[in-house]
Amino acid sequence: MKHGRQLLYNTLLLTGASMFMRAVAVSFQVYLAGVIGPAGIGLFQLVISAQMLALTFAVSGIRFATTRLVSEELGLERPGNVPKVMRRCIAHALGFGMLASTFLFFGAEWIGTVWIGDSRTILSLRILSISLPFLASSAAMSGYFVAVSRVVKSAPVQVGEHLVRIAVVVTLLQFYPPDGLERAAALIVTGGVLAEILSSFVLFGLYLHDKRVLEGNPQSAALTVPLKQEPQGERLTRRLLGISMPLAASTYARSALNTLQNMLVPRGLRQSGADGDQALASYGMVHGMALPIILFPSAMFYSIAELMIPELTAAQVAGQEERISYLVSKLLRISLYLSIGLAGLFLAFSRELGQVIYPGTPGVGPYIRILSLLMPIIFLDAITDGMLKGLGQQVYSMGVNIADSLLSVILVWLLLPLFGVSGFLFMVFFTECFNFFLSLRRIAQMTTIQIALSDLLRPLFSAIAATQLASFFLRTIALPLVPSAFSLTAHFLLAGSIYVGLLFLLGCITREDFRWARRLVGQAC
Repeated sequence: MKHGRQLLYNTLLLTGASMFMRAVAVSFQVYLAGVIGPAGIGLFQLVISAQMLALTFAVSGIRFATTRLVSEELGLERPGNVPKVMRRCIAHALGFGMLASTFLFFGAEWIGTVWIGDSRTILSLRILSISLPFLASSAAMSGYFVAVSRVVKSAPVQVGEHLVRIAVVVTLLQFYPPDGLERAAALIVTGGVLAEILSSFVLFGLYLHDKRVLEGNPQSAALTVPLKQEPQGERLTRRLLGISMPLAASTYARSALNTLQNMLVPRGLRQSGADGDQALASYGMVHGMALPIILFPSAMFYSIAELMIPELTAAQVAGQEERISYLVSKLLRISLYLSIGLAGLFLAFSRELGQVIYPGTPGVGPYIRILSLLMPIIFLDAITDGMLKGLGQQVYSMGVNIADSLLSVILVWLLLPLFGVSGFLFMVFFTECFNFFLSLRRIAQMTTIQIALSDLLRPLFSAIAATQLASFFLRTIALPLVPSAFSLTAHFLLAGSIYVGLLFLLGCITREDFRWARRLVGQAC
């Protein structure tokens, strides 16, 4: 029971930290958009895309490998071996981090001019290369804290890193006002690098303290096995590489494809007739401003999926096929109701949402409206991915994600020179639907999904009625829908309350659903 309660607590803590960091990231993006404009956001996104590919190589699956190896030693009651495992994992992280840093620093000119096609990214890429060894070692230490169920130590560090990054960037932009997009991107990157280095040192200090506690625990000392049973150097290295490299290979492929896609977007927009800064501005508004708003609620769905993984795994091991079908159907149905409600709110109030969040960029609202139609697909895809992992289908899910990324690259290359931003939006819609269809098809092959057409029509009707009724009621009491935070919040809260009420009236949500949720949490506790 204590372990289950701790697991639930860690899950809620990580979810809360993730939601907070997303909120902070969106707020920071709003600030940056006001300072450097959509073109600056677009250039910054290109720099980050290149960094993510280098970071994928630097990390090389070390976070999961560390969690797995440390968990194995603790599961075998050999806590005395954990420091040896950690030394090997940190050495692995620093080695790959240094290689990635060297490649990015000396290859920055080629990446910026040839691959990205914008020489203004070179300086930022060289600055970013400094952070890669620190980010890789931080990944290893974060994996350790997950394994020992003490994310209460690492999660605040991650939140603090975001806050320090913002403070440093704001200070730099205030004292050294950028005279162009190149310098603006470099100042933003510098703030992030300083925060990441500080975070790495703090995590290492927390690990050293935690290690001393582990070594000073008499129970831990008693559990340490004789030397002959400790993991030998070569054997431990094989175990480490056997876990990290297959995972790294798949992330290499997907990250390379995603980076290539992001590099092709501005180039395709320029080929469609837009000039350089106009192409960056369009890319920045869609990818760097509208999409983060659309994806903000996704942390909730990833949390739900993570909570269901052990439940589905236990049912599968026990051969409870009917229970698996019940859980899958129930989860898909509830997620469908929730995602349609969110899509309805974002669609109905998209113009005002864009103006409130990005007051200096009125063009973001139309992109929020278009992308809000995709929210049910995006969020249900997150749920199906989690369920596939719970049913042992993570390799299939990985293959679908790689195919999705490859298809994205092909569509960007073919469509953007002809259709511009419209081609990019079509690519986003098509690939998200492609990914969700394959994942849902796999779930349907393994289970019996019990969802009727009415499960789609009733929430659609409820979402339309809720937004219209909320607007009508608030307008009658002299609170019309205008681009202000107070008016938008009032419309969101009232429309959301009406939507939930209509779902109850139409029988979409019942008391039994609440009892099921309570039982699920109770089992976790």
